[in-house]
Amino acid sequence: MRPLRDTIPFDEALARTLAAAMPIDRTERVALAAAHGRVLAETISAAADVPPFDRAAMDGFAVRAEDTLGATADTPRALHVVDTIYTGHAPTRAVGAGQCAEIATGAPLPPGADAVVMVEDTDRADGSPQRSAVQVMKAVRAGQNVGPRGADIRRGDSLLGAGDHLTASRIGACAAVGRADVDVYAQPIVAIASTGGEIVAPGQALGPAQIYDINRFTLSAVTSMHGGVPRVLPSIPDDLAALRSMLLDLVAAADVVVFSGGSSVGDRDLVLDAVRAAGDVLFHGIAIKPGKPTALARVQGTPVLAMPGNPTSCLSNAYLLLVPMLRKIARLPPQRPRSISLPLASRIVSSAGRHQFYTVKVVNGAVVPAFKSSGDITSMSHADGYIEVPAHTDVVEAGQRVDVKLF
Repeated sequence: MRPLRDTIPFDEALARTLAAAMPIDRTERVALAAAHGRVLAETISAAADVPPFDRAAMDGFAVRAEDTLGATADTPRALHVVDTIYTGHAPTRAVGAGQCAEIATGAPLPPGADAVVMVEDTDRADGSPQRSAVQVMKAVRAGQNVGPRGADIRRGDSLLGAGDHLTASRIGACAAVGRADVDVYAQPIVAIASTGGEIVAPGQALGPAQIYDINRFTLSAVTSMHGGVPRVLPSIPDDLAALRSMLLDLVAAADVVVFSGGSSVGDRDLVLDAVRAAGDVLFHGIAIKPGKPTALARVQGTPVLAMPGNPTSCLSNAYLLLVPMLRKIARLPPQRPRSISLPLASRIVSSAGRHQFYTVKVVNGAVVPAFKSSGDITSMSHADGYIEVPAHTDVVEAGQRVDVKLF
């Protein structure tokens, strides 16, 4: 055994992790339909006005505003209908003095018209759409109920720039100016490798002293949710030569390498030995619970995270370290977890000197501890979020309000 004697505070571990994360420079072109959630790598400018013409903002009649002066329900103004304009169709007639055109919302305003009277403010004596006259019962001013050309976007406007996160509304802005595809930053490739002769893939038969590999799936899910592309490898045996050979291949092909298992202090925990032989260890051991035997290294410029093999420790530190690292590399905005403040249902005793991330669930408006042990995945799967217990706090009493960061 090789005990961990020097651990660093969590805040320092996070700072070193973020310092090792370099924003990605590779770019690619993707169809607009596949661009949601990506990060733009170009400037989007408008080649034309949006909308490209004056258009009706209401169903009604396109008129010259001066022809409606003084119109009321008691003293309507009669106008001659010269055209009917639907969306997607150009006007066929100009509107002159004493004339109007029936128009649908979004249809282009005909020449001569400068306003739209809402259909609710008009009357056709017998209700027949074939009648050539309409009674206008409310005056309008020039520009009323009209969406002017370029009201949303003017030709030459810069709408978005490199580094903008493509949300639904920003995708809409790209579509509005006719972009069918966009240049975005590539998604970081995350190589995920589980170590240890005791783990096998789900679906296979378990041998004596074997367990199913959980971490490859949790790490892959976290990676996909935060802008990365997981590349999951077969399990690696506890063999130093095999680890060193694979490590060099991985750092050449991935933007981040994540090992689960092999980062602890046992004689067969060999990941750190392989990393030390090939690169620089930035830290090994964090004063937290769970997840103390976590390490970060840099090998040939690529960050390598060595996670504990225990599923709760591994997933907890994936949320706490891998997620902010990955989002920085992917150029995504930092994650801002939702928090709620609620009373604690039962007393929590924490490990002295270790910053604890304690999983909890919310039941009937109270916070109920969910943590079992580092090796129990249900400590996470049955939890709604976690609370933080600082290193200097040994006990959190029942009834005390705590901030729950929701998963």
